[in-house]
Amino acid sequence: MTEILGALDLTAGFPGSPPVLDGACVSIRRGVRMALLGQNGSGKTTLLRCLAGALTPIRGTIRANGTALAHDRASLRAHRRLVQLVLQDPDDQLFSADVTQDVSFGPLNLGLGEAGARARVEEALELLAITHLAERPTHQLSYGERKRVAIAGAVAMRPSVLLLDEPTAGLDPAGVAELMATLDGLDTTVVLATHDVDLALSWADEVAVVSGRRVRQGDPSILGDAELLASARLRRPWQLELLHRLGLSANPLPRSVDDVARAIQ
Repeated sequence: MTEILGALDLTAGFPGSPPVLDGACVSIRRGVRMALLGQNGSGKTTLLRCLAGALTPIRGTIRANGTALAHDRASLRAHRRLVQLVLQDPDDQLFSADVTQDVSFGPLNLGLGEAGARARVEEALELLAITHLAERPTHQLSYGERKRVAIAGAVAMRPSVLLLDEPTAGLDPAGVAELMATLDGLDTTVVLATHDVDLALSWADEVAVVSGRRVRQGDPSILGDAELLASARLRRPWQLELLHRLGLSANPLPRSVDDVARAIQ
């Protein structure tokens, strides 16, 4: 698979503070599900904002389909057709009176007519299983519903890459399961920032760990690297921890309860 989005030698941060990323690199291939892991303050959100074009790096390059992103108005507008970022707190993104108005904001700004925007909204609401909320005032939504509406607003733009910053934070286990099932049904590349190493192992095709202002990227087996996890203040996923304590290994990598059960038998 070819790279659709990436960062090369990225240094980024905020004025008056040391950079949180310094020489970081990541390559996101078309069609993958990537989990982005790291401790609080490690630079996960900064990396996502740079990839989305929302933050201009101090140094380094953001690439989209092999072309370096220029941070001028026209280039950023085109980039946001390709890449959409959904922030951790949905209240940072929801601002319209009701769900339909909020989800239609992006498509209308693309210059679509009313009929085209309506079709995008209906499609996004159906994909996120929230069609029944179409006319609901956004201030009457539950936290989980607001999260889905924020994601629907991004999906309505039909991006090639969807960047999600801690989308499962604040959701109960049923809400997490429902959201992940929804993401699995989307026909797009998804990068999901999370602290949940168990979810990362069970869901992701690739894993990127932010530590020491750099990014270590690989297949999910890197979640068994004790040194890397310690540097990022992460624990080993329960699947790998259990097999480690039993003195067992498994190939292929165990991702589910059933996989672990087969490895033990």
